[in-house]
Amino acid sequence: MQTPTQSTTAPLSLGRMTAFSIADFFGGGAFNIINFLFPGFLALAVGLPPGLAGLVIFIARIFDAVIDPIIGYWSDKLRVRFGTRRGTLFVSAPLIVVSLFLTFYPYDNPSIMVRFWLSLLSYMLFCAVHSSVMIPYYSLTSEATEDYTERSRMTSLRLGFSIFASIVCVALPGVIVGMFDGNTGYMAMSLIFGTIFMLCVGATAIFAKEGIPAPKQTERVVFREFLLPFRVKSFRQYLYMFLCVQITMAVMSALFFFYIDFYFSRSLTAQGMGNMVGLIGAAILFGMQIVALPFYLALMKKTDKKTAYIVGALIWIVGALFLFLVPPNAPAVVLYILAAVLGFGISGPGLVPHAIFPDVIDVGNLQFGTRCAGAFSGVSNMVIQIGQAAGVAIVMAGIGIAGFVEQDIQAGATQVVSQPLSAQYAIIGILALTPLFLMSIGVCVCARYRLNKARHAQVLAALEGTDADKEAVLQSL
Repeated sequence: MQTPTQSTTAPLSLGRMTAFSIADFFGGGAFNIINFLFPGFLALAVGLPPGLAGLVIFIARIFDAVIDPIIGYWSDKLRVRFGTRRGTLFVSAPLIVVSLFLTFYPYDNPSIMVRFWLSLLSYMLFCAVHSSVMIPYYSLTSEATEDYTERSRMTSLRLGFSIFASIVCVALPGVIVGMFDGNTGYMAMSLIFGTIFMLCVGATAIFAKEGIPAPKQTERVVFREFLLPFRVKSFRQYLYMFLCVQITMAVMSALFFFYIDFYFSRSLTAQGMGNMVGLIGAAILFGMQIVALPFYLALMKKTDKKTAYIVGALIWIVGALFLFLVPPNAPAVVLYILAAVLGFGISGPGLVPHAIFPDVIDVGNLQFGTRCAGAFSGVSNMVIQIGQAAGVAIVMAGIGIAGFVEQDIQAGATQVVSQPLSAQYAIIGILALTPLFLMSIGVCVCARYRLNKARHAQVLAALEGTDADKEAVLQSL
């Protein structure tokens, strides 16, 4: 076998890394606007029962999951002069504004089923636009460089944009909504942030040039091939780790403001002041994720990527269990400290799957003889969407069974300010135990992940070697 070789791509400048990274302002920002605000918007502004609100999210995410591999596969197969991946970003950017506006349009038809279908179709449109941006984008970032360390640096910067967007898009949307009477604020918020997202995605489309050109594909498209990534062991491990993180984050995000408004600050909520406590807590949660990034980068450099995942996951689990000890109407500082601990923990497992994804693409290149990043990205997004959809739908149905009361929009726009104890305890239990259950699975899988820096160098070397070299490296993973 040949000795490991160094990357053949030029080092990434800060300008190029920024161009690649800025589109994830949309990825992180939209994720948190939807996860933090949309379930509550459906229940308290559109007036859907929690079960129907969860069904809206579930059906739309399943639809998204179905189209994700197709988008990824076409992203690999089609080539145009401007570049299929960047061309798709450029075309999709303006549609972000339209789809986000319709998603947060407060439909007020007297028929609950009309409101259900209008909300569902609007969210399905947004999911389609979101996938048409993020799948080519993740493929594009994997083609920036093949250097193991450079990828970690770029991923850190990209997640910095994503987490900064998370802070902004948890704190400011609620403030904007509160500046307007009734539900008009949701429309203003969606237009403002839709425009910002459009500009960020457009900047990446224009300025982010590939360092590893995607191979030209001329063969006929065969859709049965878009599930090939599942044959790669490293990809399956990556997917398990990423899935545990994403479902846990989706569930905790969906119930965060329910927890704040109806348990932690319920007396303040009744006075119209509880929302600010939640906004500050969410800002600390995501701000600490940025603060913790240098720690996890140093840990990855000193040890490996999986150690950062495991350490962060354990902190996340312990922090979540402390929710059982927090009494209702506790001082706000208790929430802020707990949010800081959770944010520090989440940062590690939140970073690692993004950092190892390009490495997994290289393994796929070694196994299949072609670089099919779009297929890997599409399949990954498909599985994540299904997992998040199922997770959020189940917990929304669960709090509905536990007695959660939705807003009756026919009775006026006053927000429900109290919930039965059964619903409150269900919210606490889900928030505290979901990390324990899912992240424990993620840790077990991560402990068996073997694609470290040395083996990645062997993968790159084997790409230029014999079939025996390639088989030997694949067997070692």
